[in-house]
Amino acid sequence: MTDPQDARDALTVSVSRGDLVESVHRVAACAVDAGGDVLYRAGDVEALVYLRSTAKPLIAAAIVEAGAGERFGLDPREIAVIAASHSGEPYHVLAVLSILEKIGMEVSALQCGVHPPYDERAAEELRRAGIEPTAVHNNCSGKHAGILALCKILGADTATYLSAENPAQRYILEFCARLSDDDASSWPIGGDGCGIPVYATSLSKAALSFARLATLEGVSEPDARALEAVRDAMAAHPEYVSGTGQIDTEIMRVAQGTLVAKAGAEGVHGIAARDQGFGYISKVLDGGARARGPSTVAALRALGALTDEQAVKLARFARPTVYNRAGRAVGEIFV
Repeated sequence: MTDPQDARDALTVSVSRGDLVESVHRVAACAVDAGGDVLYRAGDVEALVYLRSTAKPLIAAAIVEAGAGERFGLDPREIAVIAASHSGEPYHVLAVLSILEKIGMEVSALQCGVHPPYDERAAEELRRAGIEPTAVHNNCSGKHAGILALCKILGADTATYLSAENPAQRYILEFCARLSDDDASSWPIGGDGCGIPVYATSLSKAALSFARLATLEGVSEPDARALEAVRDAMAAHPEYVSGTGQIDTEIMRVAQGTLVAKAGAEGVHGIAARDQGFGYISKVLDGGARARGPSTVAALRALGALTDEQAVKLARFARPTVYNRAGRAVGEIFV
């Protein structure tokens, strides 16, 4: 992804054990304003990166822009869960089931696959009740329910909604391309963990999308209204975007609505900073998610988007403790 110079310029996240730095992760990152001017860079910000689940707020906005919110009466919690990588807690499941009911679809229509809830308590409750998880417990089930709603709006085939050629997926890709002043036809397209087409763009272009999510500037009025609905839903209901104790939920809570955060697989992270008017995207070059929290908090502090007091409240993400099997602290992860 990067040449040697870009790797040296990347943000460094160290992992200590005792007094020794045992491992190092490098993070490429970029922050831009709504006009695309770079405010912060680390590493190669023009290399292509699959956004993975970091693109979910943009996908949710495409669904809202198409009219799904109005047609199906989606409330802000449901819009937030469409933008989520949720933990499978009961309220997440209920929100996804509500979307499916409103669009007249069954859980069996979800093609995201099945895994137990990420939230340990929710997973344990299912085990104790002898209930097997279903696709609705998948962290991406809200997004999939939203895409099914988009299919209904467009008259597209709900059975093939995972296909890159499905009109719903084409609609989403074109919407995302507009937000980043990009050309969807030039994007590498891969398959995400949940099966949907996932696009790759540069960190600078992706940061522009998040800057527009933050500011609502530089886009058409319909696109701005859709972005505003998603941004405000996420900020108002951060627990629906990830879950109890998770980094995105905690960043949004601590920032009290001024930041919207969305993590993605392989160490990607996106932030829309409403008050400061910028978008931020980062990528841990080796995909190690443990470097995401320290690098994001450090960058947000450098950009003035987190106060010292707020950063203290995020300390367990900014400087996580490394524990051994017996639960004793043996090191730290830090910038």
